[in-house]
Amino acid sequence: MNDGNPVSGVVARMRQRLDDLPDELAHRRIFLGTYLRTTQAVGSAIDQARFEDPEWVGDWDVKFAELYLQAHDEDLSGKQVSRPWRLAFDAPANLPALRHVLLGINAHVNYDLPQALLAVISDDDFADPFLMDRRRRDHERIDGVLAERVGAEDDELAASGPRTLLDQLLTPLNRLSSQRFLRESRQKVWHNTVELQRARRLGSYPQRLAELELLSAAKIADLLRPGQVLLRLALTGFGVTLPPPV
Repeated sequence: MNDGNPVSGVVARMRQRLDDLPDELAHRRIFLGTYLRTTQAVGSAIDQARFEDPEWVGDWDVKFAELYLQAHDEDLSGKQVSRPWRLAFDAPANLPALRHVLLGINAHVNYDLPQALLAVISDDDFADPFLMDRRRRDHERIDGVLAERVGAEDDELAASGPRTLLDQLLTPLNRLSSQRFLRESRQKVWHNTVELQRARRLGSYPQRLAELELLSAAKIADLLRPGQVLLRLALTGFGVTLPPPV
C-alpha cells in the first residue's frame, strides 16, 4: 500500500490501538487484528485499481474505520457507545476467537457501514442513477477483496487457540458460509443505506438509525447464545434489514 493511499493512515491508527491494548483486553486483539488485515487488503486493492472510483472507495473505507476507532476509544475512556458495540465489547473474553470476530463484524457492518456510506454519498448523488450504479458496483467489489481473505483469516483464527473436533470438521463449510454471508450482509447494507438516505431527506433519520441500532443489537445478542454460531447464521441469515417506515 503506497503512502499516498488514504487507507494507510487509518491502518497506522489501527496498529497503534492494537499495540496499546492492555493485557486484560487481549481478546479484543482478535477482531482488531482481523480488521487491520482486511483494511490493508482494501488499501492494496485501491493501489491495484480494482475499483471504478478508487478515491471514493478510499474516503469511504476511512470513514468506515473511523466509526470503529471512535467506538473503541470511547469505550476505553468509559463513555457510552451504541448498543451493538456495547454487547460486542462486553462479550466474555473466553469466547472462541471466531465468535469475537463475528460479534465485531456484525456491530461494524450492520450498524456502522450504512452510516459510513451515507457520509460519502450525498442526497444529490442518490438522485444520479449512473453515479449510484457505479457506487453500488464498487460496494460489491469489496466482497471480492474480503472473500480472498477468508481462508487466510480462518488460518489466523486456527492459530489463535485450540479448536474442537466439530470446529475442525466444519472448517470447509465455515469458509464457504463466510463468503456467502459477506454477499448477503452487503446486500442488506445497501438496502439499509437507501432507507436511511430516504429518512435523512424526510427528516426522520434519527428514528430510523435508532431502529437499525436495535436490530443490530438483537442480532449480536443472538450470536452470544451458546451453540454453533455459523450454523445458526445459515438458518437465520447474516445482517439485518430495516423494515418499511411506519
